[in-house]
Amino acid sequence: MAVAPARDAQARKLYPDAATALQGIVADGQTLAVGGFGLCGIPEALIAALRDSGVKGLTVISNNAGVDGFGLGLLLGTRQIRKMVSSYVGENKEFERQFLSGELELEFNPQGTLAERLRAGGAGIPAFFTRTGYGTIVAEGKETREFDGHWYVMETALHADVSLVKAWKADTAGNLVFRKTARNFNPAVAMAGKLCVVEVEQLVEVGELDPDHVHLPGIYVDRIVVNASPEKRIEQRTVRQKGN
Repeated sequence: MAVAPARDAQARKLYPDAATALQGIVADGQTLAVGGFGLCGIPEALIAALRDSGVKGLTVISNNAGVDGFGLGLLLGTRQIRKMVSSYVGENKEFERQFLSGELELEFNPQGTLAERLRAGGAGIPAFFTRTGYGTIVAEGKETREFDGHWYVMETALHADVSLVKAWKADTAGNLVFRKTARNFNPAVAMAGKLCVVEVEQLVEVGELDPDHVHLPGIYVDRIVVNASPEKRIEQRTVRQKGN
């Protein structure tokens, strides 16, 4: 009888599909953090469900904005994103069109700075100083300070109302294992959100994961949905010409 409450708590994290996992927690005007790098390690099912939810006016923190018609590109196509906080946006023509026409706001970050701002948000660090970006437009309007003869820019932490994360495997308590480069921004994104929804390919019972192999503890995970067969598109494919 003593283990029943723990099992109930674990069961409450499991949702039958992505749409159900987002019910009651996404709303117009929210800030969302989304894991992934290019199309690697993106929560495909959760992004599609977010599009279908119809929420709009979103600020989205993500390394990039997917590609036209896939990943976060789905939300750009439906005009659900008001602002992007990003690092690399060069693969999305609709992003480019909306930004250049003034339809989309962009807060541009060097990639390492973006990663550290997310990590700081999850770690309870309000701000930090970095040399990256000093003397460029990245530093405009920000506090700068000299340390040991070098100038630094102060960057603030990033926080999200909801984090959408992709992992390879989870147990029912939400302990996560990421696979290879799909780990990318996902752990930091998970930690920076008030609520975290994770999409996984495999779900196992508590005790089946080697504790030394857990990349993110389940304390950061609020909801889990299984997507056993994600599409996993390749962003760019370059092959040798036949006969060469």
